[in-house]
Amino acid sequence: MNARTVTSLSNPTVKAVRALHLRKEREETGLFVAEGLKNVTEGIETGHAPRILMYGRDGADHPVLQKAIKATQGARGEVIEVTHDILAKVSRRDNPQAVVGVFQQRFTALAEIQPDIAPCWVALHRVRDPGNLGTIVRTADAAGCGGVILVGECCDPYSVEAVRATMGSIFAVPLVQASEAEFAAWRAGWPGSVVGTLLSADKDHRTAEYRKPALVLMGNEQSGLTPDMAALCDVNVKIPMRGRADSLNLSVATGIMIYAAAL
Repeated sequence: MNARTVTSLSNPTVKAVRALHLRKEREETGLFVAEGLKNVTEGIETGHAPRILMYGRDGADHPVLQKAIKATQGARGEVIEVTHDILAKVSRRDNPQAVVGVFQQRFTALAEIQPDIAPCWVALHRVRDPGNLGTIVRTADAAGCGGVILVGECCDPYSVEAVRATMGSIFAVPLVQASEAEFAAWRAGWPGSVVGTLLSADKDHRTAEYRKPALVLMGNEQSGLTPDMAALCDVNVKIPMRGRADSLNLSVATGIMIYAAAL
């Protein structure tokens, strides 16, 4: 199967890939876009072959891209050589990556989680910012966390912005979706500590005791943990603020808590 060349922005496949910037389209198709040869290679190396692989002529002879093309074709995916203009439109960037892959989304069921396979897990309640979410997924990957659980109405982990922020970790970290009620019922069987952060907490995050596997539960960017979510925690801690700032970015705070609980 040979790669075909597409030069028209009105091509049906090009239009379908562009449409994946819309959450509604991603939910209906179960697909998402990952940009760049590094991300595409991460997907392939973790068993996620692209459904569609688009690349520019300038990078066609790159040996890593050639491997990606073969992997896509081997999985019966579609390989398309496209123009710079098409890559820019698909990426919505003036300086697009030379490679774009379309992949199948994967979610793990809450009931399938095996807590003891990792020292730490992360749960996020109503996280709104895709950049924060993607960065947290990347940090969870780096720290060897078991997965990230999205509780309640969260932003889409498979949005282009979130996927960019994961730097390829979107393929390595299991993602779980759950309602507040589902999460509360499931959390009752958690074998280790469930840890939250509260400004009103007395315990310092560095001196608290965390029973592994630890489940780090974080609230959203604006309001932090709600009272209902905080009540699900065995341990509530605070991260000391020594300067004028009275709070941390969610992804930074979650990173601190992941390493405090995982080590």
